[in-house]
Amino acid sequence: MSEQLDAKKKPLGRSDAEALLKAADEVYVAKGKKVLHFKMKQADMDEVLAVVLGPTGNLRAPTFRSGKTLVVGFDEAAYSAVLG
Repeated sequence: MSEQLDAKKKPLGRSDAEALLKAADEVYVAKGKKVLHFKMKQADMDEVLAVVLGPTGNLRAPTFRSGKTLVVGFDEAAYSAVLG
C-alpha cells in the first residue's frame, strides 16, 4: 500500500512526527552533506525530533517510509541503501 501526502497542504507537526518515529526501527536523516542514522530502540526521542523537525516545527520534507525505516531529507546514498 502506498500513501502520499503533500506537506504544503497538510504539514505534519511534532505529534505526527513522533508517531512516525515510534513506529520506525531505524531513521536516516539527511542534513547538509551528512546523514545521521538512528536505531530507535536506543535513540533519544528529543534528539531525533530535533533533527527531523524544521524551523517551523513541522516534519522536514521529503520524508518517506519503507517498512520500518524512515528517511527524512534527501540523500541519494541513503535512498539507495534503503530502497536497494
